[in-house]
Amino acid sequence: MAVDELLDEHEQGERVRQWIRQNAIGVVGGIAVALVLVYGWGKWQDHLHGQRVAKGEAYTAFNEALAADDLEQARSLADSAGLSEGVYASLVPLDLAAAQVRAGDSEAAIATLSGIRDADPALAPVIARRLAVLLIDAGRTDEALAALGDARDAGSLEVRGDAERAAGRMEQAREAYAAALAALDETAPQRGLVRIKLIDAGGTPAADDGEQAR
Repeated sequence: MAVDELLDEHEQGERVRQWIRQNAIGVVGGIAVALVLVYGWGKWQDHLHGQRVAKGEAYTAFNEALAADDLEQARSLADSAGLSEGVYASLVPLDLAAAQVRAGDSEAAIATLSGIRDADPALAPVIARRLAVLLIDAGRTDEALAALGDARDAGSLEVRGDAERAAGRMEQAREAYAAALAALDETAPQRGLVRIKLIDAGGTPAADDGEQAR
């Protein structure tokens, strides 16, 4: 090997060692920061998991109190456990309203469901339908229709038909029931009840239930 090549290798080695001496603290510090971040992330995930478990247990206790008809205890548990965020902000009032209906206090149930804000998207149609059913039973059909909004799922259309029929608007009721039939799967067990409602409202279901009633 030529002397020049040996000198080049020696010079390159010296440069590497010099760079390490100059940057060793930064490299070690960067590794330390990375380790701290990984550790912190793990601890944060553990914290979140613990919160989820605690809220799940609190929700179970809440429903046990409802099952025992202790609505005040149920409310207290929900408040103390912070069940007012995420999906629990919709589940808790839904369960509470059902318990209030069982207790014979439909007006309280209406107030509970009406007070839900920023409902979970997956539960919003369920909340609207349950509120609408209670409003229909209370004779407040226009409020029931307003609660349903523009929903076009089969369940909402059926309840819309119930509201229109309760208000004496039979043509609109028939249209809603026919649309509900068209939106239902052919194997859905609810089809039979909706067909009966359509017939009782003066409609004639099509042979395949997929056409609008006459």
